[in-house]
Amino acid sequence: MTATDFDLYRLSDEHLELRDAVRTLAYDKIAPYAADVDAHSRFPQEAYDALVASDFHAPHVPVEYDGVGADALATCIVIEEVARVCASSSLIPAVNKLGSLPLILGGTDDLKQRYLPPLARGEAAFSYGLSEREAGSDTAAMKTRAVRDGDHWVLSGQKSWITNAGISEYYTVLAVTDPDGRRGANISAFIVESSDPGFSVGSPEKKLGIKGSPTRELLFDDCRIPEDRLIGELGHGLRLALRTLDHTRVTIGAQAIGIAQGALDLALNYVKERKQFGKRIADFQGIQFMLADMAMALEAARQMVYVAAAKSERGDADLTFFGAAAKCLASDTAMQVTTDAVQLLGGYGYTQDFPAERLMRDAKITQIYEGTNQIQRIVMARQLLAG
Repeated sequence: MTATDFDLYRLSDEHLELRDAVRTLAYDKIAPYAADVDAHSRFPQEAYDALVASDFHAPHVPVEYDGVGADALATCIVIEEVARVCASSSLIPAVNKLGSLPLILGGTDDLKQRYLPPLARGEAAFSYGLSEREAGSDTAAMKTRAVRDGDHWVLSGQKSWITNAGISEYYTVLAVTDPDGRRGANISAFIVESSDPGFSVGSPEKKLGIKGSPTRELLFDDCRIPEDRLIGELGHGLRLALRTLDHTRVTIGAQAIGIAQGALDLALNYVKERKQFGKRIADFQGIQFMLADMAMALEAARQMVYVAAAKSERGDADLTFFGAAAKCLASDTAMQVTTDAVQLLGGYGYTQDFPAERLMRDAKITQIYEGTNQIQRIVMARQLLAG
């Protein structure tokens, strides 16, 4: 065996250079605004502008559509490094991928030529409309309808908990196109533009965390769109949506390990400075054990995410399992590490003087969106039982 046989277990020089570049950008251009973004529940425009200027806002877009063509691992590194300082800002590249990936996976070249270049240039953002009030984990129970009317489709209904709704110009929307058809095989995917007649967004949700990323309902009141906005084949929308999630759950794992790393960084800096009983609290064995457990869990989750990203790039047959496992492990780890960081900072960890409490609040959503971690365990179990 040669040294190159082990390249799987280390980042390439290109990935390391990318990580350094994004980390510098994040600390210089995003971190200074993170607390204010959270405090005022405002969109992180400074982060958006910095990410667009550096081509990090939608790095996954292929070169043939004016993008930089970053691979799945590179995209995860971008999201991880941004999440390290601001989880809300990390949802810019993450949701641009989520919203546009159904188009990349199933759309015609004409549709891609129309919608991907503006995304790549930073002129438009993409969101994803799958969940509804009564169709969260049970996506096939959705009620939103799309009815053909001549050379148009007319959409009626709503979508819930849509990230960056009201900011994005484009939306991938799933709707029932055959109410009498077989459940799950009667759903199709469409692109809706923010200017389409009959489309609007609801009021911003008031949330525990990721307050800088607006979350709203999408509302369709006889929303008319041209028939060529259909993505892929009629009735294949849910299949396309679930295929998309196999890939994008990995990016949520990346966001989670970024949040966890930010919390560990904070905790390490604090315990080396804080003194009690005449010495640094970092010198107490109990503190050292906590730090070791935090770092060990974080590194295990990071490796799972990176392996899943590699499988995403290759389109491996076991991506469904690894995508669910990466998201589940990383988000559970992020919740534990951020909670421990708050504990290590003591009373200061509970105040807004330090970002520990924000990191903990932001971490929670990673266990919920793009499929709760209970759903991820069901997905993994089904993959195991299917052999």
